[in-house]
Amino acid sequence: MKQTYPIAPEEEVLKVLGGRSDFDPFYVFSELREKGAVRPIPMQVGDADQQTWIVTQLDEVKKVLKDQSLFCVDPSNINEDNSIKQSLTNTTDDTGSQLFLANSLNALDEPDHRRLRRLVSKVFTPKYMENLRPTVQEIADELLEQVQDKGEMDIVTDYAYKLPIKVISYMVGVPASQQEQIYQWSEAIATGLGVGRLDDEVKESLASFTEYFTQLIAEKRKQPANDLISELISLEEDGDKLDEKELLSLVQLLIFAGHETTTNLISTGTLILLDHPDQLEMLKKDKSLISNAVEELLRYHGPSTTAGPRYAKKDLVLGGQTIKKGDVLFPLLKSANRDGNVYSDSEELDLTRDVKRHVAFGQGVHMCLGAPLARLEGDIAFTTLLERMPDIQLSIPRGDIKWQFKLAAQGLSSLPVTFK
Repeated sequence: MKQTYPIAPEEEVLKVLGGRSDFDPFYVFSELREKGAVRPIPMQVGDADQQTWIVTQLDEVKKVLKDQSLFCVDPSNINEDNSIKQSLTNTTDDTGSQLFLANSLNALDEPDHRRLRRLVSKVFTPKYMENLRPTVQEIADELLEQVQDKGEMDIVTDYAYKLPIKVISYMVGVPASQQEQIYQWSEAIATGLGVGRLDDEVKESLASFTEYFTQLIAEKRKQPANDLISELISLEEDGDKLDEKELLSLVQLLIFAGHETTTNLISTGTLILLDHPDQLEMLKKDKSLISNAVEELLRYHGPSTTAGPRYAKKDLVLGGQTIKKGDVLFPLLKSANRDGNVYSDSEELDLTRDVKRHVAFGQGVHMCLGAPLARLEGDIAFTTLLERMPDIQLSIPRGDIKWQFKLAAQGLSSLPVTFK
């Protein structure tokens, strides 16, 4: 039975996006989809005459994400005389939050995006990702070995957060002694930032995060090593190289996005499997389904609630709504992935489902650079967990599970389990 709202779902979704909702977001998204593919919401991003919209259905979400002739991620590209670069938090000042959110690969339009992506893709090759498999497997085994004899663990703190932070730290060259500090900064940033929100306490973490990686990059310039930062520093094509700001923004994005999304995939995915014992049992019996199961888990409850805002480059009609030039649109990824017009029984989990069109990692030129890594880590994480602990079960009542909202995401704060 559907929940009822004290306010309209168009207003409730603001609380979801800002990380302040007590409601199951999927109830909100379902109600919004029934009202239409594109809905106005009472939120100001930019000028007062700009309407803000949420996009709830898959076809329209894909169009907003892919059609660069109609939509851009940087509002300064709408008019040549507009030099203001708006961030997700509604800030335009030149601060750590501005650098972190507005100067990364995800916040550039063509041709700047193409140039940067072309350089970076020389490192992020399929071969590079596959060569990480033994390292990811070793880390997964080590983490589970530490708790194997205890008969209990917290999936979030013992496994889901440690695996990706260790992997991404290994990739970029962060020493093991600094990994916990990196995680703490990243958690503070994720918790303190939201759509239209920048908590005061997050600024210190942003500053420390930026300062640390500025120093680390400087060290790698002096003494290159066999790591991603060193490779990014040496990147060059036809005389083109990453400048200092581009390099710093890219490394920050990789660290932040490289563990946050996968942590949510592993922890939330484990809870979803425990909530669907028949599906879990099927997976235990046939682990060849795990790769497909990862895709269905991403569709069913992916790591990110929304993609970053898009801005209309011209007047247009989308989902029956008249969008004006300069209007702001938020593509709701989690809503689109449960679009009943595309997926049969869209609110149900089906690990055998042929999932080809989900947008958990975005779509188009801004599709998540780390998607192949997240898939690799998810595949290994679930395979190793089910092989070593096939009788895993919750150790607390299901109603005691606590959710926490972070930047454009919803995750678990804890997931205690037992096993034999």
